[in-house]
Amino acid sequence: MKRLVLIFCFTLIGTAAMQAQSGLRVGANIGLPVGDIEEASNFQIGADLAYMVSVADMLYLGPKVGYTRFFIEDLDTELGDFEIDDPAFLPIAATGRVSLARGFFFGADLGYAVGLNDGNDGGFYYKPQIGYNFGKIGLMVSYTGISVDGGSFDAINLGVEFGL
Repeated sequence: MKRLVLIFCFTLIGTAAMQAQSGLRVGANIGLPVGDIEEASNFQIGADLAYMVSVADMLYLGPKVGYTRFFIEDLDTELGDFEIDDPAFLPIAATGRVSLARGFFFGADLGYAVGLNDGNDGGFYYKPQIGYNFGKIGLMVSYTGISVDGGSFDAINLGVEFGL
């Protein structure tokens, strides 16, 4: 009987975690810049809003929009300090997610990041991620990549999201 109750509890928790993927999701993340931008940027922040629907057993798809900003250090030269605008982007993407056993998931976002600064034309946006859902709250690790003309803006992120 004890074993049956445990199996029922784990099944119920797993089902709740899978259902928590559907619907409106709001997230925030902070990241460490890597690659081309690593020397110039201290950190990156982002926020996302997605609406996901179940299209198959444990597969969720939907649109996503967000905000990503890389904080740039001031340039210290012999001629003085120069302040550079922090590159900011508005990612517009399709998002997909596959739920795994016991709340684990992996997924990816693919789309275009619109540049929000003068001279920032934006570029191809991608964000693979892996995480764990605690019901309506999820924790994740992701890699944000924005490929622009002549380089890229990349960061390794730690994030949290909330199902509404």
